[in-house]
Amino acid sequence: MRVPSMILTLLSAAVWGAAVWGAAPARTMAAEKPGPGLAPADARTGIAPAPADPTRLPIAQGWRAETLVEGLEHPWGLAFLPGGDLLITERPGRLRRVRDGVLLPDPIAGAPAVLALRQGGLLDVAADPDFARNRFIYLSFAAGSDNANATRVVRGRLQDDRLLDVTQIFEAAPQKAGGFHFGSRLLFLPDGALLVSVGDGGSERNRAQDLGAHFGKVARIRPDGGTATDNPFHARADARAEVWSYGHRNIQGMARDPVSGRIYATEHGAQGGDELNLLTPGSNYGWPLATSAVEYGPERRPISPHRSLPEMTDPLVVWTPSIAPSGLTVYRGDLFKAWNGDLLAGALVTGSRAMAGGVVRIDLDDEGRVVGQERLPIEARVRDVRTGPDGALYVLTDEARGRLIRITPAP
Repeated sequence: MRVPSMILTLLSAAVWGAAVWGAAPARTMAAEKPGPGLAPADARTGIAPAPADPTRLPIAQGWRAETLVEGLEHPWGLAFLPGGDLLITERPGRLRRVRDGVLLPDPIAGAPAVLALRQGGLLDVAADPDFARNRFIYLSFAAGSDNANATRVVRGRLQDDRLLDVTQIFEAAPQKAGGFHFGSRLLFLPDGALLVSVGDGGSERNRAQDLGAHFGKVARIRPDGGTATDNPFHARADARAEVWSYGHRNIQGMARDPVSGRIYATEHGAQGGDELNLLTPGSNYGWPLATSAVEYGPERRPISPHRSLPEMTDPLVVWTPSIAPSGLTVYRGDLFKAWNGDLLAGALVTGSRAMAGGVVRIDLDDEGRVVGQERLPIEARVRDVRTGPDGALYVLTDEARGRLIRITPAP
């Protein structure tokens, strides 16, 4: 008897996840009364959280923001280097360096050519965990043309103010048309592997469920671009060997808790339905078959009749209306002791809506359950948020004259 491909997918994911990562924690919402900013579990299923209204979140107290750098053109990602320097990408294609709180006047030479189209351009940046020895820097970006483009990742050696030996290590396949949904967050794991988020391309959303395409996936590769042979679908003839998780729309925030080892991601919905997910290898996160998102347009027609399906992993949080999440960090530091182990997510939504941009703090208990939320309003589109080595939060605002902001406790 021929076994359906969906069942094979689920079986291989379950076996791989149990063998390599252990059983995934339960994702059902706690039955007790939800904390601030939370919605209860879906009464119809008891599993998927009902959409929470982010405009009603309480305002966080006890913090202040100071602008360190101005004049960045649509900054997208940042990375800390040993010694205190910061690298910042600008979406039009420049890699910038901040030293002693000052933006150096000249971009770093040798950055790759990018497709700066709509949401595309030079996107994330990551330093190799062994940067002090090997000097490797990793960049994700949109590459190609209007009609044929993809998310690409390169690495190069940073020597003084120049990238040398720049080599392509990943390109999403197949190519797509248009300038939407490139994903592009980068995250190193303790085993040295690199996670790369790839969006659904906007026009290719149904292929988020297709293991034979990189659309709507998190890919896991070796830092030299080789395939990680212990990936969950590596042995599947109908799957891309790099696929680590799937069923995503457009992940632009991804972070790992160094204490618990949990990996979290935030992804954009459509007119609501933004999600916070706990990532585990081989899991299917539902897009577009299970979602709270709706079609663009005045009718707001549901994209799917299902918010939850038995064979798919539910989100920890759903935000409706959208916060447009981008950038994510797990706070581990000494400045905000009450925030240790919590998530901080950037929010791009601004303007007339009540969210007004900024950062959302997601309060987690010791088991990784969401117990509350609050927001840090900044009145700007926040594209990235990271925890600095000094325990402060560092935020990039996505503007024509974008800023690097440092958040510390109020005096």
